[in-house]
Amino acid sequence: MAENRKKRIGPKFIRKKFPKRMQKKLVLVFGLTILAFVILIGKAAKIVARDGKRYEKAVLDQQQNNSRIIPFKRGDILDVNGTKMATSERAYNVILDAKVLLSGKAKDVSKAKKQTLKALEKCFDIEEEMVHQILEEKSESRYNILKREVNYKQYEAFEKLKKDEKNYGNVRGVWLEENYVRTYPYNTLASDLIGFTVAGNVANGGLEAAYNNVLNGMDGREYGYVGETASVEKIVKEATDGKSLVTSIDLNLQSIVEKHIREFNEEHKNGPNKTGLGSKNTAVIAMRPGTGEILAMASYPNFDLNNPRDLSGLFSEEQIKNMSEEDRVKELNKLWRNFCVSDTYEPGSTAKPFTIAAGLENGTLKGNETYVCPGYLDVGKWKIKCNKKDGHGTQTLKQAIANSCNVALMRIGDALGPDEFSKYQHIFGFGEYTEIDLPGEAATGTLLFDPKKMGDADLATNAFGQNFNVTMLQLAAGFNSLINGGNYYEPHVVKQIRDANGNVIENKTPVLIKKTVSEETSKIVRTYMESTVKEGTAKSAQVSGYAIGGKTGTAEKYPRNHGKNLISFIGYAPQENPEIMLYVVIDEPNVKNQASSSYAIQLAQKIMAEAFPYMNITKTETN
Repeated sequence: MAENRKKRIGPKFIRKKFPKRMQKKLVLVFGLTILAFVILIGKAAKIVARDGKRYEKAVLDQQQNNSRIIPFKRGDILDVNGTKMATSERAYNVILDAKVLLSGKAKDVSKAKKQTLKALEKCFDIEEEMVHQILEEKSESRYNILKREVNYKQYEAFEKLKKDEKNYGNVRGVWLEENYVRTYPYNTLASDLIGFTVAGNVANGGLEAAYNNVLNGMDGREYGYVGETASVEKIVKEATDGKSLVTSIDLNLQSIVEKHIREFNEEHKNGPNKTGLGSKNTAVIAMRPGTGEILAMASYPNFDLNNPRDLSGLFSEEQIKNMSEEDRVKELNKLWRNFCVSDTYEPGSTAKPFTIAAGLENGTLKGNETYVCPGYLDVGKWKIKCNKKDGHGTQTLKQAIANSCNVALMRIGDALGPDEFSKYQHIFGFGEYTEIDLPGEAATGTLLFDPKKMGDADLATNAFGQNFNVTMLQLAAGFNSLINGGNYYEPHVVKQIRDANGNVIENKTPVLIKKTVSEETSKIVRTYMESTVKEGTAKSAQVSGYAIGGKTGTAEKYPRNHGKNLISFIGYAPQENPEIMLYVVIDEPNVKNQASSSYAIQLAQKIMAEAFPYMNITKTETN
């Protein structure tokens, strides 16, 4: 019994055999598998025989990088109408991988070198000698920049040429690295205002520098490579393009301004004072008084934004050749400097409306005052002359502005006193930063008198615009408040910031900083300045059909009595609710009589005569 149970429990192994039918099927499957492998091997051999070199070259070309940078595109700078003033265009750097080009059998390398060098010369004008030198000295190098910033047309020609298997089928070790190059479609236009970039995206001056972080984006990167097994491993992090700026600048108005500046300097080139430019500096600012927006800003001499290191417009070829590097850098920095923002000077008589406005605002002046001008005023030990040596006679406040009487202004300054005069200088923005969105604004805080140290002669000369310094922008911004009802707006150039897709991400609205004078004072001062253009020192500034107010200026430069002057005109239109303010400064005009403000008035009149109709400035006179 137990024996039988043991037999049942124990394992039972039975050897089975595959039926013949099953064996035949297995043999058939095995045979078909072998046949498939044979066919695949045959096809692979055929491909290798036919295209092996092309695939080998592709693999070699791809092996050079285990990653590559995907460059961002720097944002555009646009005028108020959307016209591009600065943009970035796609370009390519020609890169040589010496190790790839020199890899392989000697015979194949020789052929590859010959065709590659020929292609480089044909498409990019790259000399064979330079490439040979790299291959000899840096045979293991993987990244050699042969040429920077070739254009898309050249890129296309190279790609097309490589498809010519017969003549260029062995080109290898060369690839084109994507990049962007900054370009300025209008060359010299608004050069000081825009600024430029160097080494790709490093800004120098102007809006390029002020908004560098906004305009710049972030590079992307592609990781991975095609290896010997042709397996692809790739991770792509896309680039983030920079944002674009929409400015308040009107390029058509800017062109009008620069055209007349250029014509003035051409007319007075090689004048009686010296051989060279028609002035040391000529500068113009146009603004919207009710917002602080800069409509145009220009200074001369200017420079080509696409070739900013070119000094040929200022010096002869021989002079440039003999320049030391230090002198060259010095001259370039002078050329790139924005006079409107970065230079200071004594304003002269354009400061007189501010002195009278201060007196009216604080009650020192009632508006019915008169002053007798004999042509000079004794102040302490000084005999300070008026601009009219034989005197203006009796002058009202309106006449004092219209005829630019220094004696009347000295009397007003004395009535104000140092403390009140100094207080209103700062109220109008003198000695303060305007905080404009441009770099390089000059500091003038130390260029004004401390009222505790202001002597009688200092106060007298300050009252008519001498012995203290301003920038063009400071005076322009303060003047806007005089004519717009007393509202001091922060000057600004950028109106809007957009992302790479054109979506608005920030609007720059006008910033009201402070109240300088009352509406009543503003209206009175405008009336005085209207008289200046109608019957005073600025009669030649009139433009038919427009009610214009303004003030002339002549500042004797230091050292005194050397015949060097800065002349100016600042004006606006229309008389009620001014829509545009224009400020013209000519520093040391190359003319016989530099003290004549007529040159600044004439330049301003020409600009206004062309600009006002274009800007649709309200006409208030029919004749």
